[in-house]
Amino acid sequence: MAKTTRFATLIILMALACGCAKRSLVALVPDPDGKSGSISVSNEAGSVAISTPYRATTIESAKQQPTAPENIGKKTLDRMFAEALSIQPARPLHFLLYFENNTTLTSDSVQLLPGIMAAIKERNSTDISIIGHTDTVGSKEYNSELSSNRASTVKKLLIEQGAEADAIRTTSHGKENLLIPTGDNVNEPRNRRVEVVVR
Repeated sequence: MAKTTRFATLIILMALACGCAKRSLVALVPDPDGKSGSISVSNEAGSVAISTPYRATTIESAKQQPTAPENIGKKTLDRMFAEALSIQPARPLHFLLYFENNTTLTSDSVQLLPGIMAAIKERNSTDISIIGHTDTVGSKEYNSELSSNRASTVKKLLIEQGAEADAIRTTSHGKENLLIPTGDNVNEPRNRRVEVVVR
């Protein structure tokens, strides 16, 4: 049986049962950003590591060690797994909106709203997350409320532009989970943000 034991970065692991025999093919491919990690494929008879994209190992049975990795190539893998790849869900889209102060979006962030709405409509999305954040200026309680208000502000703007209220979930992290790590009471514009995730 094949199993992954270590990932350096996000990878896609694909297994294929070939014919009526219990033969499996495990291949390493880059993630959509072009990065790849490594995998270890093992069974009762031994293991083999793959750290180069588009290489694959074959497992004939639990009693036979996985074969040495061979270069299959992108075209061959795309052809072999065309059906599986065609039904993969689309990756979530992430948008960052920044704030001048309190709950006023920057002008650049206001201009992103039509693109967010286009993504929502194109995907017919019913799963939209809005996560509010602040910088570290002020108390924990103050920032908890402010980040919640920022998330609510963006939700209201999206609903006004046609998003379904029931499709949107809001959460807030206050001054936790900083985009740019800082000490306390630091005014950092990049931390005054809302993240919108469209699935």
